[in-house]
Amino acid sequence: MTSAAVEILGLGLGILGWVGVILACGLPMWQVSAFIDVNIVVAQTIWEGLWMTCVVQSTGQMQCKVYDSILALRPEVQAGRALTVVVALLGLVALMVTVVGAQCTNCIRPGRMKSRVVIAGGAIYILCGVLVLIPLCWFANIVISDFYDPTVPSSQKREMGAALYIGWAATALLLFGGCLICCCSCSQRDESSFPVKYSAPRRPTSNGEYDKKNYV
Repeated sequence: MTSAAVEILGLGLGILGWVGVILACGLPMWQVSAFIDVNIVVAQTIWEGLWMTCVVQSTGQMQCKVYDSILALRPEVQAGRALTVVVALLGLVALMVTVVGAQCTNCIRPGRMKSRVVIAGGAIYILCGVLVLIPLCWFANIVISDFYDPTVPSSQKREMGAALYIGWAATALLLFGGCLICCCSCSQRDESSFPVKYSAPRRPTSNGEYDKKNYV
């Protein structure tokens, strides 16, 4: 597989990861009700996300309410909001930078500058994966700690929702895609750093014969 194909593959994975982060950010299923003890059979399920909380009835009806105050939110929710929004914006920047420096575009002339621009795009994708991993692991740690904490009532215990798993999958795509972009660009730059030298053509002497120094 050529470096251009690897670069396109990395860009595609980065775009998928970026879309996955946006999807996980908007979904309200970061924490869901845990059906344990007295809550094994309930008529409603509670979903808690970064932007709203939803109550799903057993009949299929769902009612969602956006959080009233930003300052009254828990620290992990505030951090999750900030980091996911930053990652969404950085993902757009990474896409534009990578496309500008990609081998399949002519925005920049081929050379070291073009490779550096692509490496910068891949590095931004990797940074996005690291940043979005922070709120995901923070939420997961809180959910697991409260679930096994005996002082927390059963009605307040939560389980990890689908948004966390989508976020982890998006993180893997961002990290893998960014690494592919950086690796193929580095290898291309290394290959181009060794220019090919051609010897001067042999010229005959005045008597029509080739000079003997051409054979030394």
